Amino acid sequence: MVSSKGRPTTDDMEQLLHYVWKHKLFPLTELQTTDGQHVEVVDTGLHNHNAGPDFFNAKVKIDGMLWVGNVEIHDKASDWYAHRHETDAAYNNVVLHIVGKADAVARTQKGDTPPTLVLSVPQHVSEHYHELLATDHYPPCYKIIPDLSKLTIHSWMSALQTERLEQKTNAIRQRAERSNGSWEAAYFTTLARNFGFGINSDAFETWARHIPLHSVDHHRDNLFQIEAIFMGQAGLLDIHSIPERYRETALEEAYFSQLQNEYTYLAHKFSLQPMDYKLWRFLRLRPQNFPHIRIAQLARLYYDRRAGLSQLVACQSAKELQQALATAVTPYWQTHYSFGSTSPKSEKHLSEASLNLLIINTAIPMLFAYGRHRSNEQLCDRAFDLLEELRAEGNHITRMWRDCGLEVSTAGDSQALIQLKKEYCDRRECLRCRIGYEYLKR
Repeated sequence: MVSSKGRPTTDDMEQLLHYVWKHKLFPLTELQTTDGQHVEVVDTGLHNHNAGPDFFNAKVKIDGMLWVGNVEIHDKASDWYAHRHETDAAYNNVVLHIVGKADAVARTQKGDTPPTLVLSVPQHVSEHYHELLATDHYPPCYKIIPDLSKLTIHSWMSALQTERLEQKTNAIRQRAERSNGSWEAAYFTTLARNFGFGINSDAFETWARHIPLHSVDHHRDNLFQIEAIFMGQAGLLDIHSIPERYRETALEEAYFSQLQNEYTYLAHKFSLQPMDYKLWRFLRLRPQNFPHIRIAQLARLYYDRRAGLSQLVACQSAKELQQALATAVTPYWQTHYSFGSTSPKSEKHLSEASLNLLIINTAIPMLFAYGRHRSNEQLCDRAFDLLEELRAEGNHITRMWRDCGLEVSTAGDSQALIQLKKEYCDRRECLRCRIGYEYLKR
């Protein structure tokens, strides 16, 4: 937590002590316990991010005797009791208690008193950490980015890229589990989610879960029936979903009534229940991103048999993926953006930029996730190759990093930097960031 004035809180200071211990950023003075015993740190141990002591299997020499065990860190020694460690057997093997302030003597459940070491944070580390928390600039460490080595940047970007793919893999795996293990359904849901292009992503994922693909498959050769199910399950065939000023026009147009009638028949046949149309968002949404248009494009893609997992896996290059995902709309939507609202005639193809976003956010994560599921390293490698093949995304995040002096050339770069901002900068997780580490130790 950060105070409203940008000053480190108690939790921040404890995290900073973790950081100083983990990276051995000790002051140059001799380390001693509160009762005067000499301390030599052989191994700081394995950082534990779950319940239990903060570091496992540390090795420290205390007055020449080697101790192997766990280390617990607190801003104040009295936090040992505030956190109820004196009643928890998991802390019986603590061989060193590291604190910022020794205001109490820790005692384990067994009655032992582990040695206490007051560890001071070097002044330059503390000052730099305060700067990272207080600055209004993004990223907070922007000052040192031009001075970082290419090796440091490359290794961190590679790690971030993999971390983002792993994150998306977990989301896809969860979709497969919710679909009774169907990776086909997981792909369709992931594809639909990304047809929301941000604003309607959650609504599209909800919509996709309302689409019974096994039922739609019975009418796969009839585009009109596919569109009737897709629009109906989106709740968009409910007359109340149409703004009042367009309702009369929509009712006068034969297409809306035909879709309604067809959906009524299919909903009865397959016991379908539509989603709530109120979940769709239209405010500040460009007409080409209206859910009606995106659903019509998905219906066409599904009808053309280009929305399946086997078609995705067969694609070897970004160009093949663009061709596989390219789609347009049915005739009615060439002159409409929503029911009753006309537009100049256009086939409303997906733009190249939109296709690339679908590849980056759907195809590549799906190849990586499915490759992991099938233990197929070729699919995983293809995902990374595609990230290097595609150009970087152009958005406010990539522009910000470019302004800071970072090169953003490929989709791999842009995905890494989106991960960096969202998971580290926005959360002020500077202590977990390699750039933050460079900033603190300078």
